[in-house]
Amino acid sequence: MKFTNKIKTNWHDTDAHRNVRASKIVEYMQETANAQCESSGLPLEKLRDERGLAFILGALSINIYSPLHAYEEIEVRTWCKEAKSYIFNRYFEIYRGDEKIAEASSTWVLIDLNTKSMVRASSCEFMSGCFYYDDPIDPSILPPKPRLPKDATLYEVGKRKIVYSDIDYNMHMNNTHYPDMICDFLEEMTDETLSYRVASLALSYIKESHLGATLTVYRSQIREDDTVDIRTVNEDMQICLEASVRFARSDMIEIRD
Repeated sequence: MKFTNKIKTNWHDTDAHRNVRASKIVEYMQETANAQCESSGLPLEKLRDERGLAFILGALSINIYSPLHAYEEIEVRTWCKEAKSYIFNRYFEIYRGDEKIAEASSTWVLIDLNTKSMVRASSCEFMSGCFYYDDPIDPSILPPKPRLPKDATLYEVGKRKIVYSDIDYNMHMNNTHYPDMICDFLEEMTDETLSYRVASLALSYIKESHLGATLTVYRSQIREDDTVDIRTVNEDMQICLEASVRFARSDMIEIRD
């Protein structure tokens, strides 16, 4: 069984090529997950304020098969795989009519905010019946979790300070903002001759990036399959994020004066 949420895209969700940004697509998915929790009697603020618990995203893999544009009506679907240990898996699909636009798999852990320790989701009886369950997405369909060797050939492309507009109630950068941050450092995204869009994205969230922290962003050269690897490192030289982005040609609309 899958929970569904109908959304209309906005003009301000789009980029210079008039395609909805990858960050917004991730946001649609996670807002749908939040709506599902809310409708099931487990809003995130209740989980935090009454139970002292929070779901923390560990990894996200997404395919975007076709670009979305402003003012399109979409249906976002989400469901879970029953948790049997510390790992909580949630899946997503986005449809425009009968066309599947995107699908994703995400991995979460439940954290006790007081002890900073992981909690077995399967041991939380109060969450019983709060999620929709269905068959998982075949992992071979989605981009694999990035596993960059420590000595990967990367070069620095800039620094990024975490500011007010980045953070959520956990006081660290909200995970839906990372695709925008990554694309900000990829010149391919604004090269008019290439007209690229994000076709797939794999993110591995290794360490939280807190308010005031400054990240150094590194990237690889673009490979023959139009894929780029990214790593962010904090002031203590700790790896915070690793990611892989694959580009595809955009259906760019010509902009006339």
